[in-house]
Amino acid sequence: MRYISILILTLFFTNVQAQMPIPVKWSQNTEQISDTEFDLIFTAVIDEGWNIYSQFVGDGGPIPTGLFFEEGSHYELVGKAKEEGKSKEGMDPVFEINVKKFLNKAVFTQRVKVKDPSIPIKLEIEYMACDDEKCLPPTTEEFSISLGDRAVMDAQDAIEMQDAPQIESGDQPIIVLDNPDVVNPPAAGAKKEHPIKWSGSIEQLDNGNYRLNLTAQIKETWYLYSQFIEEDGPIPTEIGFEEKAGIELAGKPTEEGPERISGFDAIFNIDVTKYKKQVTFSQEFKAEEELKILKGDVYSMACDDSHCLPPSSVSFLIDFANSKVLVGPEADAFEGEIDVIEDAGALATVFGMDKPNLDNPPGQCGEPEEEISQTSLWNIFVLGFLGGLVALLTPCVFPMIPLTVSFFTKGKDQTRRKGITKAATYGFFILLIYLLLSVPFHLLESVDSGILNNISTNPWLNVAFFIIFLFFAFSFFGYYELTLPSSWSNKASSAEGIGGILGIFFMALTLALVSFSCTGPILGSLLAGALTADGGAWQLTTGMGGFGLALALPFALFAAFPGWMNTLPKSGGWLNTVKVVLGFAELALALKFLSNADLVKHWGILKLEPFLGLWIIIAIGLGLYLFGKIKFPHDSPIKKLSIGRIILGGASIAFAIYLATGFIYDERANSYRPLKLLSGLAPPACYSWFRPCDCPQDLNCFKDLKEGLTYAKEVNKPVMIDFTGYACVNCRKMEEHVWPENEVYDLLKDDYVLISLYVDDRKPLPADEQIPVEDWTGKKKVLETYGEKWTHLQFTYFNVVAQPYYVLMSPDGKLLNKPVGYTPDKMEYANFLECGVDTYTNLNK
Repeated sequence: MRYISILILTLFFTNVQAQMPIPVKWSQNTEQISDTEFDLIFTAVIDEGWNIYSQFVGDGGPIPTGLFFEEGSHYELVGKAKEEGKSKEGMDPVFEINVKKFLNKAVFTQRVKVKDPSIPIKLEIEYMACDDEKCLPPTTEEFSISLGDRAVMDAQDAIEMQDAPQIESGDQPIIVLDNPDVVNPPAAGAKKEHPIKWSGSIEQLDNGNYRLNLTAQIKETWYLYSQFIEEDGPIPTEIGFEEKAGIELAGKPTEEGPERISGFDAIFNIDVTKYKKQVTFSQEFKAEEELKILKGDVYSMACDDSHCLPPSSVSFLIDFANSKVLVGPEADAFEGEIDVIEDAGALATVFGMDKPNLDNPPGQCGEPEEEISQTSLWNIFVLGFLGGLVALLTPCVFPMIPLTVSFFTKGKDQTRRKGITKAATYGFFILLIYLLLSVPFHLLESVDSGILNNISTNPWLNVAFFIIFLFFAFSFFGYYELTLPSSWSNKASSAEGIGGILGIFFMALTLALVSFSCTGPILGSLLAGALTADGGAWQLTTGMGGFGLALALPFALFAAFPGWMNTLPKSGGWLNTVKVVLGFAELALALKFLSNADLVKHWGILKLEPFLGLWIIIAIGLGLYLFGKIKFPHDSPIKKLSIGRIILGGASIAFAIYLATGFIYDERANSYRPLKLLSGLAPPACYSWFRPCDCPQDLNCFKDLKEGLTYAKEVNKPVMIDFTGYACVNCRKMEEHVWPENEVYDLLKDDYVLISLYVDDRKPLPADEQIPVEDWTGKKKVLETYGEKWTHLQFTYFNVVAQPYYVLMSPDGKLLNKPVGYTPDKMEYANFLECGVDTYTNLNK
């Protein structure tokens, strides 16, 4: 799971503040005018054949060059920025308006009056570079100017100077610590192997007690630090065990080594305890007899006399059956060298019921799941297509449409037929590129068919998505740019000159790369949404197909019908408005992922009340922004509110009022009234501070199969097994909008015993229920949590791993009719329940 998370995070967290391959180089200097006044001078050196635009461009034109200063009381601007340089004014053939643009060199000067020179002045310069055939997306250059000693540096350089220098060294980066005595860091490639090698052993004591020994062999000249280190020192060694019932630790680990060194450490400038050559950490604990394996990891930091390696984690696994300890790769690859339980009677004892006969159940009800799956795929395709249309309206993509189409249709020796063919090929390659992005997830799913479901319910990955979406939101707000490494774009752009079909492919690839700052957050939403759905990798492929098709269609259509180009709105400030609106949407979606993690881990930090409250604040904030009451860094001055802004702003305020109705009390359900538009997005109505309830709609339900079946026998009622999940979107839709309907509610309340089994419940199982099994991929594993137990039950007994999934059974385990999945039609679902009741009545007769 750790590697999956890293893979996904890498896709979206790449190289914040990295520069685009822009043919413009900026420099800055300062001229002192008086004791308090300075001229800040910014010079742009522009490559031959390229240009940037003036600060003063009319509506519908290119993005003007703009200087956006961070507000502060330590200085004030004196007048507006001046501009000079070799310029050209006249009709622009691309934007069809009169513009002023600079060639070769442009100088922008802003005078400031400084009140406190010790505080730096920070700003961004936004500009757009074009040549005669194309424009690159708008780009920002950041500056931080210190006038105390008149030392000026680029903001990125300032950040780099604050960071500890890092030197690549084989597989391990060597971090040179920020210490004036360290003047000779090791050369790149100096160290190839990690200097610490771990091994382990297990000793059985008496009365179920054990001693785990983890020994570190330490390479010559290197040290490993003790567990007991003061703050502000090196990372102490730490042994951690997985959260698991059935073990009890006996105090803290002990440590012993032949060369123990205690005293002053020159690197960290504090007294520390560290070991040379070898050290053994021992932890005693008591384990229940039924426990088969126990996992954990050891976290440590290695240093020599001049530098330290980054802290590393090494996993270990205790195999009690064979009295051995696996460490590192062997522990990671362990598939259980123990006999799995396949006996039907043993499984029935653990699960609480025998495996039902799935062939020809007495009742025949319910719609085929395949139709539901196809409908779901169609819905995700439409959502992906709409996401692509939104991406078209961002400043990274929209200005490229007329430029690219003109390149295909108006080039030398270009016929209309050739132009249309090339544009269509260009569009096809755009679609292909986005489809290819989903291929790695199919490979992951082929290794483990349940891996995407595990990813979607993993609380820490949901927290990671929350952080990523916050990053996306503030990127859309204009505080920084999220871009892929410039080397990727440079290589793709340089390959465009190959010509032919291959050259067109690299043109499409370049568009995909340079537009990442706008499309990346939308793709991130699509990826996260697909991972949290039940369709797995095919959901993602379908959504990517819709997204790529929406981006590709305009290029082919406008090449075939160039007259349509005249109907396109001109580029302008409205493009940035689209980005900011998307930023508010990303902010709201971020809370959804934090809510998923909160539900699974039962933290109780984002229950329904704070969730709705934060969404109301976001909706009001969006409304105020659209009405011009809130501004962001790249917003243009609003002279008059457009009809679109008024309509959308009013809709945002209306949505905030709608959200407030989520606090209306539903007396029958003994909870808040669910909001249909937020079904699956907001926490369940029962997950509340002030109106908590244990089961949806205040129904009487069981969370354990054995208890539920026992109660059903006592009251002589059939049971409905509800395979559900805390982070399951469609489960919430069923519980909040189908179950409350009278036709359904009365049946669930009066005629069934409801048993809800949460497949993403991370609570540890009792030791006697942690049985070794073989999952659907043939991989051996030990069931460790309730969620794993219910997932294995669902697959083993019903050959399904999707949620929601509803099974109607008699208390003695006889299947009453065909189980169904997500069934949003209330009448179909009511018929399904009625069929089960009728079948149970007939069986009793």
